[in-house]
Amino acid sequence: MFIEPVPDSELGADAAQMYDAVRDQMGFVPNFVRVFSHRPDVYAAWQALNVSIKGGMDLRRYELATLAAARRLRSSYCMLAHGQILAEKFLDADAVRALASDGDGDGDGAGLDAADRAVMALAEKIADDATAVTQADIDGLRDHGLGDDEILSVILAACARCFFSKVLDAAGAQPDHRFAALDPAFRDALTVGRPIAPA
Repeated sequence: MFIEPVPDSELGADAAQMYDAVRDQMGFVPNFVRVFSHRPDVYAAWQALNVSIKGGMDLRRYELATLAAARRLRSSYCMLAHGQILAEKFLDADAVRALASDGDGDGDGAGLDAADRAVMALAEKIADDATAVTQADIDGLRDHGLGDDEILSVILAACARCFFSKVLDAAGAQPDHRFAALDPAFRDALTVGRPIAPA
């Protein structure tokens, strides 16, 4: 990492509590958490925001929007993490790999329906240039049956991903070495930016 995490022996009370909570949940402290060792208050705020966004939308749609934004941001960390969730819970590995390598972002190779493709297109456009979003983009999602609350949730998911992915990449956080154990074709397709951390 470009910004050195606080040594474990020197963690403040809030950061130590953050580490303990993540260790209890995941069995280890991932690099993305270590980034916030200097600012555990920001990590807590991020968690609350993310939980709120996810709690108000369909989780499959959240993961698709997140993957689309992460792909545009070239965030290996977020692509690997959320691609793995998509492959385990909502799609198969081949479909996720197709989404990761989809050059025009339309999702055709993954067998998504038109509404899913429109969600991903909006999320990717937001990550690229939110000022490029037009009324037609929003109306297109309405035409696919999404209400304004659901469209706002897609916007929130994409914008939240911009914050998190950019923080990790700007701080030099590499995806955890555990991702190296993924199927090579799947892993390589989702490694779109920084390389996976060495052992």
